[in-house]
Amino acid sequence: MIDLETRPAPVPDRPGPLRRAAPALLGYAAVRVLGLAVLACWSAARGKSALTLLTARWDSVWYSGVAERGYGRVVRLPNGDVHSDLAFFPLLPWLERLGAAVSPLSHGTAGLVVSLLASLAAAWGIFAVAEQLYGGRAAVGAVLLWAVLPVGIVQSMAYSESLFTALAAWSLYAVLTGRWVTAGALASLAGLTRPVGLAVTAAVWAAGIAALAGSRRADPPLSGTRARARCLAGLLLAPLGAAGYVLWVGHRTGRGAFGYLDVQAGWRNGFDGGAAFARFTAALFTSFPSALAGAALTAGVGLLLWLFGICVRRGQPLALLVYSGTVTVLALCASSYFGSKPRLLLPAFPLLLPLAVALAGARVPRAALVVGGAAAVSAVYGAFWLNGSGPP
Repeated sequence: MIDLETRPAPVPDRPGPLRRAAPALLGYAAVRVLGLAVLACWSAARGKSALTLLTARWDSVWYSGVAERGYGRVVRLPNGDVHSDLAFFPLLPWLERLGAAVSPLSHGTAGLVVSLLASLAAAWGIFAVAEQLYGGRAAVGAVLLWAVLPVGIVQSMAYSESLFTALAAWSLYAVLTGRWVTAGALASLAGLTRPVGLAVTAAVWAAGIAALAGSRRADPPLSGTRARARCLAGLLLAPLGAAGYVLWVGHRTGRGAFGYLDVQAGWRNGFDGGAAFARFTAALFTSFPSALAGAALTAGVGLLLWLFGICVRRGQPLALLVYSGTVTVLALCASSYFGSKPRLLLPAFPLLLPLAVALAGARVPRAALVVGGAAAVSAVYGAFWLNGSGPP
C-alpha cells in the first residue's frame, strides 16, 4: 500500500548569496587589515601619518577638493603642463560630499570610508562572477588573489579603483545572469567613476549585441520580446554616465567633444598605442640596476598577455574578455604615468580567474601558504610604496 502520510525528505535550502560569499569576504577583510596594520607601523616608524597617506596625498587630494569646492581648480606647472581637476570623474567626489554632509568626517576621510565599503562590494562582486562561472572554491580564490595583488593597498585608499571595480564586477554579473537593465545602469555609474568606464560599456554592448544577434557566444541567450527590449534598454543606459560627463566637460571648456581630451593632454596623458611605454621600458635596459626593473616589467606584461590568452582559450564569456582586454589596452597604451600602470590594471580581475581555478584545485594547506605569503609581501610592499613614491 501507498503510505499517503509519507512525505519526501526536505531538501536543504541553498545558503543565500551573502552567506556563500562570507568566507571570501572575511578572508578579504583579513588581508586588508594586515595591509593597513603594516602601513600604520611602517608610517609611525618614519614619523608619517598612515591616515594622511590614505586620504590626503596624490589623487585623493584632487578628489576631496572637487567634493569640497566643486570643479575649477587648475595648477600650472613650471614646465607648462596644466593640471585641471576636470580630469577626475565625479561619482567618488559626490559620495565624499554626501559622506561629509551626513557625518563629522572630512571629505578625504569620507572618501576612505567609501573606498573601504566599495572594496567589500567589489570583493563580493568578484565572488559572484567567479562563482557563476567556476564554483565557490574558485570564487574564494579569485577574491583573495585580488586582495593580495602587490598594489592592493590602493583598494583601501581614498581613490576610485575600489568603487569602479565594484560597479564593473556587478555589472558583469548582471550581464552573466541576464539582468540587462541593471547591467546598463551599473555601467553608466562606472562611466561616472573613471575614464576606463569605457571598458564596462564595451563589455555590456558586446554581450548585448551578441545576444540580440542570436550568437552562440551569447550567455544567457535572449528569449522573447520583453527580454530583447530589456537588453536594448541596458545598451542604451550603459554609455550615459561617461558620455554625460565628457559632454559637460566639453561645454565647460568650450571645446565640445574634444574638451576632455584637452584636459588629459594638460596632464600629458593620452592614448598612443603603447609607444611611449615601450620607449620607457627599453630605456630601462641601458644600465644594469634599472635593467632588472626592465626585465621585471617585461615579464609582467608577458604574464598579463599569457593570462588573457588562457581566458580566451578556456572560453571565458565575451563580456569578461572585452572588459579585461579593454582595461589592459587602456592601461598599457596610455602615454604617461608609467608608474601608475599596476594601479590602472587593478580592476582587470577576470585575468585572475585562471589562477583562481588553479588555486581551487590545490590542497588547502598549499593554497593557504600561497595566499598567506602573497598577503605578507603585498602588505610590506604597500607600506613601502606609500611611504615612498606612492601611486601617481
